[in-house]
Amino acid sequence: MSKQIPLSAADACCSPLARAPLTAEQAVDLAKLFKALSDPVRLRLLSLIASHEGGEACVCDLVEVFDLSQPTISHHLKVLRESGLITGERRGTWVYYRVHPEVLSRLSAVLVPGETPVVTA
Repeated sequence: MSKQIPLSAADACCSPLARAPLTAEQAVDLAKLFKALSDPVRLRLLSLIASHEGGEACVCDLVEVFDLSQPTISHHLKVLRESGLITGERRGTWVYYRVHPEVLSRLSAVLVPGETPVVTA
């Protein structure tokens, strides 16, 4: 069972920190996202996926970038996936990952003073 934060929970979040204090629930939801990003390997994986041509990257492309074992990379990808920052799709023997740009936008909106989060349909 996935521990991924539902997008509806992220939808309810959040005004910029400088505009209004977070509720306890918003703080818990955001902390999960920031915790997933707090590891340098996961932050780099997210960047590699987001900047990859076509907006998605095969796990086979990600493993070769790091001096880490494949199971370690898989663990970090699992943390990112469970946090809701990325999604994975199996195609044959490989998994292709994409970033959820709406989740990154919400994180960004929380940190930018005075900005109103962009609501997309």
